[in-house]
Amino acid sequence: MTKAKELRDMSDEQLELTLNEAVENLFRFRVQAQTDRLDAPSELRKQRRLIARIRTIQTEKAASAVAQTA
Repeated sequence: MTKAKELRDMSDEQLELTLNEAVENLFRFRVQAQTDRLDAPSELRKQRRLIARIRTIQTEKAASAVAQTA
C-alpha cells in the first residue's frame, strides 16, 4: 500500500503507471470475486482507495499547475 506522501513524490508518468496497474488489479479482483473465491475481499477496497488517492493527487497537481500559470 502506497501512502499519499509517496504518491505525491512520484512524477506524473509514475502516477499514471501506478493508476493503470491499480485499475487492472481492481478488474482482476472483481472478476475473481464473481467467478470464484476471492482470497482477500479487503483488496477490493484497498484498490478503490488507491485509485481515488492517485486521481485526487493528479487533480491537485493539475490545479496547482494552472494556478502557477495564471
